[in-house]
Amino acid sequence: MQANELISRFEQLAPLKLKWKNDPTGLQIGDPNQTIHKVLVTLDVRPEVVDEAIAMGAEMIFAHHPVMFRPANNLDYQDPQKAMYAKIAAHHILVYAAHTNLDSADGGMNDWLAQALGLQNVSGLVPGYHAEAVKMTVMTPTACVEQVQDYLTKACGATVNHYAFNSGEQFSVNLLKDDLVAAVAGVNAIVPAGQWHYEVSPLLTGGHQYTMGRVGDLAQPMTVQAFAEHCKQVFGISGLRLVSQHPEQQVSRVAVLGGDGGKFYHDALAAGAQVYVTGDVYYHTGHDMLAAGLNVVDPGHHVESICKAQLTTLFNQWRIENDWPLEIKASQLNTDPFTFI
Repeated sequence: MQANELISRFEQLAPLKLKWKNDPTGLQIGDPNQTIHKVLVTLDVRPEVVDEAIAMGAEMIFAHHPVMFRPANNLDYQDPQKAMYAKIAAHHILVYAAHTNLDSADGGMNDWLAQALGLQNVSGLVPGYHAEAVKMTVMTPTACVEQVQDYLTKACGATVNHYAFNSGEQFSVNLLKDDLVAAVAGVNAIVPAGQWHYEVSPLLTGGHQYTMGRVGDLAQPMTVQAFAEHCKQVFGISGLRLVSQHPEQQVSRVAVLGGDGGKFYHDALAAGAQVYVTGDVYYHTGHDMLAAGLNVVDPGHHVESICKAQLTTLFNQWRIENDWPLEIKASQLNTDPFTFI
């Protein structure tokens, strides 16, 4: 199979439109049309991970963090980062990065983190891409109605509104504007050409709001200190940073945002969070968080390595469903640059 088949299926879960501005998400290195047999899933693309991929015989590395955050102004191989690019290219390895689109996707990175923490009644934290809703009014032969509606509801997530009987049969559905092209293509495949037509009008309500981060409730209240210890256990880390004036405070509402999320602490406060779990909190931001009365657990950026097992499981599920001739493995390497001593 070609790498594009895996990429296309993944982008149904986390389309590139979800990525945040200027984020280098998507294809990083290589040709998406190349044939792949083995895929290595990783959080980071580091020299040791590239060696792991080569040893495995992988033709594709699927990463969360982009390997190329900043453009290269030359390819001087004395620079270890640029030498790594050359090694990737020399071994014809394709690198794809799913970064802020995976962070924002439903069922993506931040849902995995919220589940790991045991949060309940989970909702979104930081608004990102908003998918608009439209009403699609369809006129189709009566004989085709059931099949057309079945397609629109199952493949496009549409909801049927009503029926009206004329020369054919007319009904309307509500669906996301982003799914309109697929809806039209699908109905074209069902109804003979020229025997159906449709009209589209915008809806002022509805649609779908994608978000980065999640907020939810603990099953049972616990102290800030106990929750911090809970985070260490859940994420399998030996240390973390705690920002709190009252570690003995009982808390129950928690916000989480994987990666560098300190700048979004106002969103955590607005959501009623008593504790905010995120990485890479800066010194002065920590002071601001204390002044605002927010408890913060900084377990580091590397907790996003939860994606390795989650993506590998997901890809293997798709492999079975689609009979893909693929071997998919999660990287066994720890790419956290920090060690607690």
